[in-house]
Amino acid sequence: AVVTISPNNPTGAVYPESALREVNEMCRRHGVYHISDEAYEYFTYDEARHFSPGSIGGAAGHTISLFSFSKSFGMASWRVGYMVVPAHLFEAINKIQDTVLICPPVISQFAAIGALEAGREYCVERLQPLLETRQLVLGALTGLGADCHVSPAEGAFYFLLRLRTELPALNLVERLVREHRVAAIPGSAFGLEDGCQLRVSYGALDRQSVAEGVGRLVTGIRAVLAG
Repeated sequence: AVVTISPNNPTGAVYPESALREVNEMCRRHGVYHISDEAYEYFTYDEARHFSPGSIGGAAGHTISLFSFSKSFGMASWRVGYMVVPAHLFEAINKIQDTVLICPPVISQFAAIGALEAGREYCVERLQPLLETRQLVLGALTGLGADCHVSPAEGAFYFLLRLRTELPALNLVERLVREHRVAAIPGSAFGLEDGCQLRVSYGALDRQSVAEGVGRLVTGIRAVLAG
């Protein structure tokens, strides 16, 4: 299988429709599945648009689409999501599901139905405050200048930073926690071993808390890079 995650965690990248169509067609030609993780489907900014490869004509037989209420409707910890799969995989997936978790809690299922009935509009009207928070974080990170490269992030609620230092990412994270009381995720947690990279999340806090957190983060990074 080929897996795509768009909008992406940890980078925040949103893959263009043309690229996802190419991947999906390649999978069709070679007889492999295209697994499309779309947990952050409603979190896009500026001109970026989410595209679901499962909507392509003729893609139903080889495309597996994954969705999560935890992100799209803010239902973290309710443990409910869904997938759209080729019909011939249904029995096999049921066998796997039975050995992991037979079903989400019943109350979560009812809440999920309510979310689907509320629809996308429920989410969209709540994105504006998140967009403002995103700009706040991006502005603060940009202030680090050449010492910090911020990957383009048009979706989700993460920024991936590449810092100009020889210090391993995990060591940097430990120092940020101990000395500045702010946490980030080392890039190594995502298999990113090339240089010192951090994933910064801004999606689950109020604006004031984010401002405090990113202030500590920037101060801490400057202190560590200064030696």
